[in-house]
Amino acid sequence: MLQAIANGRIFDGESVHEHKALLFEGEHIVALVDHAEMPDDIGTCYDLAGGTLVPGFIDLQVNGGGGALFTAAPTVDSLRTMGAAHRQYGTTGFLPTLITTSFEVMREAVSAVAQAMAIGVPGVLGLHLEGPFLSPERKGVHDAGKFCELDQTGFNILTSLQTGSTLVTLAPELTSPAMIRRLVEKGVTVCAGHSDANYAQTRDALACGVSGFTHLYNAMTPLQSREPGMVGAALEDDDSWFGIIADGHHMHPAAFGIAVAAKKRGGALLVTDAMPMVGSPDPFFMLDGKKIVASEGRVTNAEGTLAGSELNMLQAVNNAAKFARLDWFEAVRMASLYPARALGLERELGAIRPGFRASLLALDTAHRIQTSWINGTRA
Repeated sequence: MLQAIANGRIFDGESVHEHKALLFEGEHIVALVDHAEMPDDIGTCYDLAGGTLVPGFIDLQVNGGGGALFTAAPTVDSLRTMGAAHRQYGTTGFLPTLITTSFEVMREAVSAVAQAMAIGVPGVLGLHLEGPFLSPERKGVHDAGKFCELDQTGFNILTSLQTGSTLVTLAPELTSPAMIRRLVEKGVTVCAGHSDANYAQTRDALACGVSGFTHLYNAMTPLQSREPGMVGAALEDDDSWFGIIADGHHMHPAAFGIAVAAKKRGGALLVTDAMPMVGSPDPFFMLDGKKIVASEGRVTNAEGTLAGSELNMLQAVNNAAKFARLDWFEAVRMASLYPARALGLERELGAIRPGFRASLLALDTAHRIQTSWINGTRA
C-alpha cells in the first residue's frame, strides 16, 4: 500500500525540498511529489509537522549497544539489541563490529550476521571484522595475544559471508600485497588500521586495493613533517575514505576539523565505534576479562586507554557540524550518503530517491529524532 510523508522539509541527500511529499510502497521509495499531486489512494500519511526528513544514518563501526557486546555474544539476539539501541539515535543501517578474537568466534559472528540478514533483523548491513590481523605496536585495547598472521584459514573466514557487506580492518604492513588484492577481488572492503605502517607502506597498500582507514588518527602512525605516516597518506589520497569519531575525545575538535577540511569532499565518514553503553543505563562492560568504564564521555580501561565510545550517530552529526564548521546537512551526508558509497550501496541507501530503500529519519524543528523507517517499516 502506498504511504506518504509530508508537511515539512525533505533533504534528499543533495538538496532540501520544500512543499514536497515523499511516497513509498513496501520497502522502496516511489517518488517525491508536490503536495497538490499526492494521489488519493494513500494508506497512511506521516505528518512531519514542519520538521525535516533525511536519509537514515549508516554506521560502519558498531561494537555494541543496548548492553550487548557483539564480540562477547556474537548472536542474532545481540544484533537485534544493538540495532534497536542505535535506531533510537538515527542509525538505520550498521555493520556490527567484531573486536580481535579467535577464529572460532569469528565464524560464529559470520553465521549470526548471515542468519540476521536472512530473517530481516532491522539495520544489519553486513559485518566489520576489526582484527586479529593487527599490529602489536598499535593495539589499543585489543588483546595482542590473539593477533596472528593472515593465512589461508583467516582468508577463508574473511571471505565467508555470502550476503551483505564485509569490511576488514588490518595492518597492511603485516600482510602481503597479494593477500590484499585477493580480499578485494572477493568483494571485501579492506581498511587500514591498528597499524604501524609508514607513509610509503600505506601508499603501497592503497595501490593494492585498500580503500579506507579505520578511526583516523587513532592506532596509526601520525602525520609528521618528514614522515607523513598513515594519517598523512589517508588525508592526501583522493580515492579512499576514512572513518572518524566525532566525540571530542578520540581527537581534539580542531584536529577533527583539519582532517575534514583536508580530505576531498565525501572522503570523511562518521562512525561511532560504539560500545554497549549506547542505549543502556549501564556505564560499564567486560572485554577480555577487563572492566571498561564510561565516565564524562570517555570509555576507557583501567589504564586509561580509550576503548571505543559511548557516542551515537545523532551526536556525531551534531558534533561534526560544530567541530568542522560544516553545514548541518553536510554532516548528515557524512553519516548517510558517504558511508553508503564506501560500501558500494550508493544506489540503494544514503539518499532519498525513487527506487532506493525507504530507510529514513523524521526530525523535529530542533533536529531531534521523532521516528524512523528501515526498509519501509516504521519504528
